[in-house]
Amino acid sequence: MTGATDPFSASIIPFEVPEQMRAFAEKGAAQARENYAKFKDAAETHNGTVEAVFTSASKGASEYTAKLVEFMKANSSAQLDFAQHLFGAKSPTEAMELWTGHARKQLETYQAQAKELVELTQRVAAETAEPIKASASKYYPSAA
Repeated sequence: MTGATDPFSASIIPFEVPEQMRAFAEKGAAQARENYAKFKDAAETHNGTVEAVFTSASKGASEYTAKLVEFMKANSSAQLDFAQHLFGAKSPTEAMELWTGHARKQLETYQAQAKELVELTQRVAAETAEPIKASASKYYPSAA
């Protein structure tokens, strides 16, 4: 119902948007579209980054767990071998020699295992941080 009595009809209220205002509104809409596109691109990129980080962290955790299981098997085997040798000792002196030899060997083994775990942890941390560094370098170039 757009007749002469309709108060919102253009024939009753002749209203035209000034050119400057129209240009300002179009410029604002264009900027909003551009900013939305940038935001959407950044969000998609960050989603990819988060996925890469979690994938890398998960892979690293699996490697770490596998290494711990490997160490557990080796240490358990060494303890059982030691117990078997200890039960075969003929004298307290021989038992003490076995005990000190085993303790020294296990200490060296534990130190080597700890070193391996530290190296693995550092490598996994570096690999996990790499997608974050790559993503950050796109948006925040270095100040140097």
